[in-house]
Amino acid sequence: MTVLSNGNAESYVKTPKIKFTKLFINGEFVDSVSGKTFETIDPRTEEVIARIAEGDKEDVDLAVKAAREAFDHGPWPRLPGCERRRIMLKFADLIDENIEELAALDTIDGGKLYNLGKIIDIPSAAETIRYYAGAADKIHGATLKMSRDLQAYTLHEPVGVVGHIIPWNFPSQMFVMKVGPALAAGCTMLVKPAEQTPLSALYYAYLAKLAGIPDGVLNVITGYGSTAGAAISSHMDIDKVSFTGSTEVGRLVMQAAAASNLKPVSLELGGKSPFIIFDDVDVDKVADLALQGSFYNKGEICVAGSRVFVQEGIYDKFLNKLEEKVKRWVVGDPFNPKVHQGPQVNKQQYDKILSYIEHGKKGGATLLSGGNPGGEKGYYIEPTIFTDVTDDMTIAKEEIFGPVMSVLKFKTVEEVIKRANATKYGLAAGIMTNDLNTANTVSRSIRAGVIWINCYFAFDKDLPYGGYKMSGFERDMGLEALNKYLQVKSVATPIHNSPWL
Repeated sequence: MTVLSNGNAESYVKTPKIKFTKLFINGEFVDSVSGKTFETIDPRTEEVIARIAEGDKEDVDLAVKAAREAFDHGPWPRLPGCERRRIMLKFADLIDENIEELAALDTIDGGKLYNLGKIIDIPSAAETIRYYAGAADKIHGATLKMSRDLQAYTLHEPVGVVGHIIPWNFPSQMFVMKVGPALAAGCTMLVKPAEQTPLSALYYAYLAKLAGIPDGVLNVITGYGSTAGAAISSHMDIDKVSFTGSTEVGRLVMQAAAASNLKPVSLELGGKSPFIIFDDVDVDKVADLALQGSFYNKGEICVAGSRVFVQEGIYDKFLNKLEEKVKRWVVGDPFNPKVHQGPQVNKQQYDKILSYIEHGKKGGATLLSGGNPGGEKGYYIEPTIFTDVTDDMTIAKEEIFGPVMSVLKFKTVEEVIKRANATKYGLAAGIMTNDLNTANTVSRSIRAGVIWINCYFAFDKDLPYGGYKMSGFERDMGLEALNKYLQVKSVATPIHNSPWL
């Protein structure tokens, strides 16, 4: 691979001015009750970008109070769906008008590639809001055919006040993935962005206000998971929590929800996804997909196809092609359009990934490529490929959340199904084959929420996304995501002297 000099922080794009650093509660940017702030760090330079208001339990209480008032007495849940749609479409238009600034915020805050932010992350964020705007006036119950002298129907009503806790790896897309369907359903909400990447969430709050979303409907509390996140999970006046993050923290969220008011919880958690390559494929094309599957977004993606199973007939040929292609992988400043991989999000994640790489080196795997820090300044790591990996190795079992690929050899369909399923996770899987029977058999046998056949990271607004096993439950995206923010109410009344039931 090529590691480019980090250069000047403004070599390629002017660093955006940070406009919003305070909490957003009831339509206003305010200081935290304690007055405390925390630093958000640029992973390219290891320097402080800004100091952000540190929300705590008292701030969560204020935001919940505003959201509860907006839900119980405000206009948003009571607006016709077509009016919610109109406001949400304006919100989406404002996102489109601010693509460059939003993309730059996610780049300086999270090390994400600026060009991909401009052409993928932010435009798709706007489109996600539009998708759910289109659903806002299509929320219908059903008329029921009863077996007695009753007339009955169902209503789909907003669940109430929702707490969204989102991760740092896709700040913009995770924000709209949670907020979009909840807004369409008529809910009010708090969003707690990850403390590593708070900047774009505050900007989205500002745009929502400009779009006409009423005060109290959307509140943003920046702060730490152990304080602000814990306060959301345990709050007695929050009706539902939607969390994306690690399995360990997801367990804590669920425990807090159960111990408080038994609020329902939606969890999208970790993964260790298998990327299975059969020997009938075009090795050149699949090698490109495998690189993207492990190294896209510097490996900081829960569905990373980091366990690459290769059938023995093409194993050596695949490794040769992989080694050839990874040499052209460019690591460097994420504002540089030539770069494929920016810095990891922060020092903690950087150190964690390097420790896993050491596990791989000492655990008996063969290092094919990378394995080192990617520069003197910034949290850069070379894309790392291990071969001769066995299922019992740490790097094959645990979610690394970084640019580390493990390549494993297999013989038969039955063997690879068993090995692919031998994990506590079940988020996604990739299947590369030209045989329809093989594709059908394996896709139905893998215990995972998303299966990609001859593609990877094939996300779409219509595609429900979520996991099996310890990768969580319920779904983001698609209309399934809208349904999780709705309650089903059944209404029945007697009918007398009707000619039919």
